[in-house]
Amino acid sequence: MKLTLGFSPCPNDTFIFDALVNHKIDTEGLKFDAQLEDVQTLNDWAKNGKLDFSKISYGVLPLIVEKYILLNSGGALGKGVGPLLISDFGFRISDLNEAKIAIPGEDTTAHMLFSLAFPGAQHKIFKVFNEIEYAVLNKEVDAGVIIHENRFTYHLKGLHKLIDLGEHWEQVTGAPVPLGGIVANRSLPVELTTQVDKLIRESVEYAYANNHEQLADYVKIHSQEMSEEVMRQHIDLYVNNYSMALGEDGKKAVMKMLEVYRQLHPAAIVENKEIFI
Repeated sequence: MKLTLGFSPCPNDTFIFDALVNHKIDTEGLKFDAQLEDVQTLNDWAKNGKLDFSKISYGVLPLIVEKYILLNSGGALGKGVGPLLISDFGFRISDLNEAKIAIPGEDTTAHMLFSLAFPGAQHKIFKVFNEIEYAVLNKEVDAGVIIHENRFTYHLKGLHKLIDLGEHWEQVTGAPVPLGGIVANRSLPVELTTQVDKLIRESVEYAYANNHEQLADYVKIHSQEMSEEVMRQHIDLYVNNYSMALGEDGKKAVMKMLEVYRQLHPAAIVENKEIFI
């Protein structure tokens, strides 16, 4: 059986899914059509129910619970992992409500965390995550929210951090930051969804056991503009015990995220369905 699986080309995702999609583990007769896209594209696809399994931003989860259910394995959640708000040195955070702010996608967790910290911001411009540093440097925007590998390199371009939005989330909610999770289409049999969840965990275990001296080629191929040092920093930050299994703390963080979403969007209707397999 062949299943569609979407995830990003970022090192944490390719690290997690390499063994699964390249059959380095026993996939028990399953094959995966891997579709690598930026997370906002994956969010949009999820809203349309396009893929069998997909990485998504937790920020879009309230909009797709009718179509998808959340797996235990393969996601990104933790402390000290949140997005950063950056600018050049001429910008004052007191001017933020009237400033132009670049955000990496409307339905991303980054947007939700920014909105929690700055509910009065009036001028948001949504861009693909890797365009945001350049938008700030080229004065297209006054500040930007950065995620992924950009958090390791922004200072090299003369930019500086205004606030760590993940730290703000942790202070306000007391919960780890739920960045992205893996979801399964509800049209699939429960037994198949559970099987794939188990295989993703095995893929993470394989990655941890076999990438000590050298990262897999699959990770490097999709991260050609990064040094191996940055790739490893990226993996070390975003792949952790929560990537093996959400556990109770992880599930509580996801539920807190849904609570915050309802606070930020009081008119929104969130389907009252079980969200965890």
